[in-house]
Amino acid sequence: AVEKEDPPADEPPAAGGGGGGDEAEIYAKLSTLSQPWQEGLRRTGVIGIKAGMLPYFDEWGQRHAATAVCFEACEVVQAKTMETDGYVALQVGGGGNRKVKNVPGTQLGHYKKQGVLPKYTLNEFRVSEAALLPPGTPLTAQHFVPGQRVDVQGVSKGKGFQGAMKRWGFKGMGASHGASKSHRSLGSIGQTGPGRVWKGKKMAGRMGGKTRTIDNLVVLRVDPEKNVVLLKGAIPGPKGSFVHVTDARFEPRFPRDPPFPTFFAEPGKDYEAEDAPPGERDPLSFEERFH
Repeated sequence: AVEKEDPPADEPPAAGGGGGGDEAEIYAKLSTLSQPWQEGLRRTGVIGIKAGMLPYFDEWGQRHAATAVCFEACEVVQAKTMETDGYVALQVGGGGNRKVKNVPGTQLGHYKKQGVLPKYTLNEFRVSEAALLPPGTPLTAQHFVPGQRVDVQGVSKGKGFQGAMKRWGFKGMGASHGASKSHRSLGSIGQTGPGRVWKGKKMAGRMGGKTRTIDNLVVLRVDPEKNVVLLKGAIPGPKGSFVHVTDARFEPRFPRDPPFPTFFAEPGKDYEAEDAPPGERDPLSFEERFH
């Protein structure tokens, strides 16, 4: 029997919907998809990796706690349409490219059919029909506009099995005499009447490790060279975890019209990092703050 060899990890599995050719040819095809932005349209989200937190100083000199999110090898894997699937969405892969030898055969067949490299994670984003993109379309940090608001979904840090004081913030029992080794105990969990514990009672149990969404975070900075965005505030999950970044569901969302359906980078052109526009009032001015 002749053993089959896996294709190299740095090459696409096979020709599919993603197409091929050099960067200029791909850009020429994708740039024709650009459309003017209209209110009410829904763009795709992007899968990012939480890189950590750092201080960010705006043009007024005010310090903000910021979270860095990088977008590594994020591409459209499949387009879902009403004709074929009954709904409109984009399947997006991100987190980097996986080695072919480590990908299960069923998943590898899916990537091979679409003509894209295997990814570490997949997710679907509902979009407007005008926002559909062909497989293989790259999604970068420039998909977002500095100053816009985004929603970030991730899995919170797992804390394991924790007591009621840490899990729910209970006060606990007396810390001095007479507590009889029950300083951090839960206390009463009900009454005699029902003869059972009510559903949903706050008790000790597994803490963290749940999907959580933070709404309306401001994009402070977009860095095309590093393919990183800085978001104001904290987001769920530890460093290195996957997060889903989408346009905010609430208004106002954009300081200017965003690229639609996404940003298409011109080959060979250098793009500089861009910061969010500063506020009109100096936040550190005594007169403007108190008068």
